[in-house]
Amino acid sequence: MNFIKYLLVGFFFGIVLTKAEAVSWYRIYEMFQFQSFHMYGIIMTAIATGLIGLQIIKRKKLKDIDGKPIYIQDKEKGNARYWIGGILFGLGWAMVGACPGPIFILLGSGFLSVILILFGAILGTFLYGVFKDRLPH
Repeated sequence: MNFIKYLLVGFFFGIVLTKAEAVSWYRIYEMFQFQSFHMYGIIMTAIATGLIGLQIIKRKKLKDIDGKPIYIQDKEKGNARYWIGGILFGLGWAMVGACPGPIFILLGSGFLSVILILFGAILGTFLYGVFKDRLPH
């Protein structure tokens, strides 16, 4: 029964992304063509929300649901892997018109062609698992 709260958060997330038009292929196309601020506004709002949330967690020394302190490990300074990963992610996003978050929302909305995108995402995740020990981490 513990999974129900995660299911509800997922439904809420899906509704928010749908209402914000973040799952719209046309909005994503506009973003990559630099024709609209809409998606950049959504992304910047998410970054600001995450930044504020993390600062609250760090400064108030909040604990997780089990009462354990939340520790956020520092990231390494600029590194090629971040650039390579970001470029690959962005290219995939631009080619298919969907990032991983909305894949299930689009499937639930009846866009069955997204099954190919889901397959590609699962395949990419699998291949990363196979080759991760040989990649620069």
